[in-house]
Amino acid sequence: MPSTKDWVAGSRPRTLWTAIAPVAVGTAAASAQHSAAHPQGSAAALPALLALGVALAMQIAVNFANDYSDGVKGTDLDRIGPDRLVATGKATPTQVKRAAYLSFAVAALLGVALIVVSGLWWLAPIGVIAIVAAWTYTGSAKPYGYSGWGEISVFAFFGPVAVLGTEVTQADAVSWIGVLGSIGVGLYAVALLMVNNIRDLDTDALAGKRTLAVKIGDLRARRLFAATVMLPVLIAVVIAFSQPWALLATVVALPALLLAIAMRVSAVTSRLPLVFLGISTVGLAYGILLAIGIAL
Repeated sequence: MPSTKDWVAGSRPRTLWTAIAPVAVGTAAASAQHSAAHPQGSAAALPALLALGVALAMQIAVNFANDYSDGVKGTDLDRIGPDRLVATGKATPTQVKRAAYLSFAVAALLGVALIVVSGLWWLAPIGVIAIVAAWTYTGSAKPYGYSGWGEISVFAFFGPVAVLGTEVTQADAVSWIGVLGSIGVGLYAVALLMVNNIRDLDTDALAGKRTLAVKIGDLRARRLFAATVMLPVLIAVVIAFSQPWALLATVVALPALLLAIAMRVSAVTSRLPLVFLGISTVGLAYGILLAIGIAL
């Protein structure tokens, strides 16, 4: 029987910033729209809280779904990273699948509440697509996460979909600031995935997982990682032409550069957990600082 500690670890709390950052940036972009149109007004708090709940529940659901699917397929048996619930036998596949379903249900209920509050019923199909994409990432007969499409999906759903979805539910429109901000936070989510895929490149290849890192090779994957962690800094500079305080987000420039260098020169994959922790810290800091800068 898995303990509470096991379930918390299985939810992978170090990845939850990928849910927090886009909601923060989307809320800030909505706040900027409100400030421009109504100097005494502000974005609504309830849609922001509901959007955060949806994002967190979806991220946890994805983590449990991947744990289940990779576990029953046997692709986690030789992984280098943190232990998984199914692969280690700490929980049965049925238990983990139920945890994924429960998390998806929570996300769906909060999503419905968000749609009711905002009145934007056209968001419902997007929510359904997001749940289907989350499950089929590793859970279908031909999981697209095993075919090199994982980075595109992560960018789309943890970047533009999450940020602009948050913004539109609060401001009834999207802004160019929101679009650029969504690209920045989406790229950091991609960078987090790339750390895992570079770390697991050899074992993924043996297991038949054709991730992007497997397809383009170790060196090119590390170069792409460097681009994904540095480009968001440039995006913050561009946003600063309209919202000068967005330059706060450029504080992460040096840490991001150091991570890019560390990824480029490190030939020992066992050291990559430090890069994973680093990108989690940088990604969260970028999202929060960019949100503060846009709101100011």
